[in-house]
Amino acid sequence: MKKQSGFTLIELVIVVVILGFLAVTAIPKFLDLTDQAKQANIEGMAGGFATAVSLTRAQWEAEGRPEDTNTNFVNYDGSALFLTTPASNNDPDLRPGYPMGLTTTGTTNGNMNTDRCIEVWNNVLAQPPSISATPADLNNNSNTNYFVVQSAGTGSNSNNTCIFYLKESLPKSGGNYVTPTTTAQGNNFTYDPASSTVAITINNN
Repeated sequence: MKKQSGFTLIELVIVVVILGFLAVTAIPKFLDLTDQAKQANIEGMAGGFATAVSLTRAQWEAEGRPEDTNTNFVNYDGSALFLTTPASNNDPDLRPGYPMGLTTTGTTNGNMNTDRCIEVWNNVLAQPPSISATPADLNNNSNTNYFVVQSAGTGSNSNNTCIFYLKESLPKSGGNYVTPTTTAQGNNFTYDPASSTVAITINNN
């Protein structure tokens, strides 16, 4: 009969200790890579968004600055987008021709709300990630990748702006994502159509 052999208790303890050392060394590196991935995600989205906004304005310029109901307007890739429209050509605080949504007629100050933010998101980006302005969707809808809020009176002309957050970067409390209230929470970027700016904020948690 063949004699069976196995691991001794000492050998098993040594294996467990080695695995423990490996885990202590690898986990911090893995967490750092996760933060880097979240940062790369928001930077890529912000760059794509800024490019799409610029292309929208470029098309409007190329078509001779068309208007609809006295509001700057362009048909961008099949989407009828209304654009920022200064009250006068000499308004230094409002740049003309930047997307504000699908139904924003009579615009004079670049004022945004969450509906307009989502309209711009879904119509200037090609195959945009899913987005919501409903706080419950942060935890109840796994399909939501981004969250948007309107930021009151922080842009040019005291207009409301859009803040887009990467959901996976938001802090959690009790296992649930915390609804963001400032740009100091999660990785995000702000869109201010009045000044045509897209500003990124990185907050690795």
